[in-house]
Amino acid sequence: MVTVYKVESGSIAQKAGILAGDVIVSVCGHEINDVLDYRFYLMQTNICLKIHRGPELFDISISKGEYDDIGLEFETYLMDKKRTCRNKCMFCFIDQMPKGCRETLYFKDDDSRLSFLQGNYITCTNLTDSDIDRIVKMHMSPINISVHTTNPELRVSMMKNKNAGKILDIMRRLADGGIQLNAQLVLCRGVNDGQELLRSMRELESLGDMLNSVSAVPCGLTDHRQGLPEITPYDKESALDVVEKIEAFAEKCLEKYGRRIFFASDEFYITAGLDFHTEEFYEDYPQLENGVGMITLLLQQVQDELQYADEYDLSKDRHVSIATGKAAYPYIKACCDKIQNLAPNTTVDVYCIENRFFGKNITVAGLLTGKDLSEQLCGKDLGHVLLIPSVTLRYEQDMFLDGMTLQQLEEYLHVRVVPVMSDGAQLIQSILY
Repeated sequence: MVTVYKVESGSIAQKAGILAGDVIVSVCGHEINDVLDYRFYLMQTNICLKIHRGPELFDISISKGEYDDIGLEFETYLMDKKRTCRNKCMFCFIDQMPKGCRETLYFKDDDSRLSFLQGNYITCTNLTDSDIDRIVKMHMSPINISVHTTNPELRVSMMKNKNAGKILDIMRRLADGGIQLNAQLVLCRGVNDGQELLRSMRELESLGDMLNSVSAVPCGLTDHRQGLPEITPYDKESALDVVEKIEAFAEKCLEKYGRRIFFASDEFYITAGLDFHTEEFYEDYPQLENGVGMITLLLQQVQDELQYADEYDLSKDRHVSIATGKAAYPYIKACCDKIQNLAPNTTVDVYCIENRFFGKNITVAGLLTGKDLSEQLCGKDLGHVLLIPSVTLRYEQDMFLDGMTLQQLEEYLHVRVVPVMSDGAQLIQSILY
């Protein structure tokens, strides 16, 4: 049972007489426990809701036609609490967080519903047989899974959870049920790479056409790993070994399935000192959110947008600053050099921000904090505007990971700060505004 928090004005639900505070007991005879039950049984054209209002229990019949929704809102997105992760992974980034960050950043979610609805990756260690049956019944596809290794004993050891060794069996059940799967392998040097990586790729590939894509990313290592197992960061040689193994295996998949399936993240290429591949290599960018092909896509977007450079006022005087992380810095700088060559009166200063908050091994732009930005840019002539990656801010809120707000950063640096998405066209538009 779930309680209605709000009824949208003019909606089908309002016209049917549903009120805020009503409790939905069932839809079409099926008990409703969360958002997935609600959405699944709401797919029918004609529905019957059993409503509990005070002492009354009654039915409301609704014909919703082709509409996807009837206009009800609930107190939480999932209609109940998120399922938390109870693993103790040796590489867990949350366990490496310093004190003083936003409270929500210390919550570990591991919820299959969020995998389906928002693309979150889950470990499957808290899935029951009924959960798996429900995913198949409702065809919650695709499901994104944090695999890390298919070796049962090694996975249990890495995640400190006795249920972790069942991952391949769970994935096979989902695949047999028609569920498409995406996977990620967070690699720890000397632990689950090398021969273990080859084993994981072979066993995942056995899932066949139901396996959409797999990314391998290096584990993030902060300066706050007190009490956690020692993990050595990847260097050029070890990163190169990972890339070579993945690319060789992916070529075999390309011959067999017409898809590479397996990809190494951009971080591995940067650490190995390798050039990025062209767009064709990354196919439809199935693992973009895990940093696979992000640089290639950005460079291509910039190149495409520069074809329309004459639509901008290239003679205008501009002075723009850009702050980014160490990993992306050389590529952002190269893009800005191209822009300045086309617009001689435009000055673009690109600043490489060292991550002192989490530690020098963290080089991605998305983990930059307000403190590092403010301290390292203080006193510099930032021009008319400072552009920062939008991923540094909390979703739908102008707040950095360390709790500093966008407004506070502007006041500290005395410049207008504009968040920019990881999109080449938007980058150019923000510079040549």
